[in-house]
Amino acid sequence: MSRESILESAAQVIRQKGFHGASMADIAEAVPLKKASLYHHFSSKQEILLELLDRALIMVTNRMAVVMGENMPADEKLLHAMRSYLHTLSEQGDLVSVLLLEHRSLDNEYISRHLPNRDRFESMWRVLIQQGVDEGIFECADVAMTVRGLMGVMNWTITWYRPGGKLNIDDISDQFANLFMNGLKKH
Repeated sequence: MSRESILESAAQVIRQKGFHGASMADIAEAVPLKKASLYHHFSSKQEILLELLDRALIMVTNRMAVVMGENMPADEKLLHAMRSYLHTLSEQGDLVSVLLLEHRSLDNEYISRHLPNRDRFESMWRVLIQQGVDEGIFECADVAMTVRGLMGVMNWTITWYRPGGKLNIDDISDQFANLFMNGLKKH
């Protein structure tokens, strides 16, 4: 049994039961493995959580880096970034649910390892919004607050988006981008 298979099963179990509701026995059963064999691969549920968080952040950061490397105005880049991120959220539902909903379950000893990865990802969004401000395309009083709002709107889609629904991910991305770039106020 590979670590990858264990982590995929762990992400499913944690998404369904929550970190505190999921046990090592639940994860072992989902793989399937004997609980003792699971401990051969991971010393604790905390170690599994940290690895899931790392994998999710590496994935979204790598995808964001591709977008950031594109040579285009900030408004176009923002739309591409939003589409890329929302596609990741929809395609990797178990893994990103763990990232977005369970990171607070990380013990203090692991938080210092997790935070730099999270901060690196968020800083890419701040750089993108600041690029738009510098280009005269965006106007915002607080770049960090704007990024928090944008991430909150996008992150929450994991709770309500369903494939095959009325809107696909690109439609949702376009509507969110329009909201953030143009606002609600009629012009």
